[in-house]
Amino acid sequence: MDLRVAAYALITDEQGRLLLPHWSEAPHSGWTMPGGGIDPGEDPADAAVREVFEETGYDVKLGALLGVDSFVIPGAERVHSEGRPMHALRIVYRAHVTGGELRVEEDGTTDDVAWHTPEEVDALDRVSLVDLSRRWAGLIP
Repeated sequence: MDLRVAAYALITDEQGRLLLPHWSEAPHSGWTMPGGGIDPGEDPADAAVREVFEETGYDVKLGALLGVDSFVIPGAERVHSEGRPMHALRIVYRAHVTGGELRVEEDGTTDDVAWHTPEEVDALDRVSLVDLSRRWAGLIP
């Protein structure tokens, strides 16, 4: 079994919009939280800040730890697996933008990024981490 530890950030603006990149690794895709895999030896908080910048162009300051999610993806459902299951640990922080400029990631696994109102988020094709993070932050019941 493979292990993937990743760190993400829930970022909202003054209007209550949520920042989401669009993840696309054929045949899977969907709007997701900004973040991603932790490099060997990297602190999860540092990984979240790095990944947010890579996927959105924004510098962020992390706030509270919102939660840690743990689940296993069967090998047959993985994008790149050679049939091996994967234990995924997803660490989610609250964060706010401190600088930078919104831009789409180049040569990565995301192909778009945008701010979305709560109503827009509800209508999006999104990964489960989006709603889980919103619940942890008290943005939805």
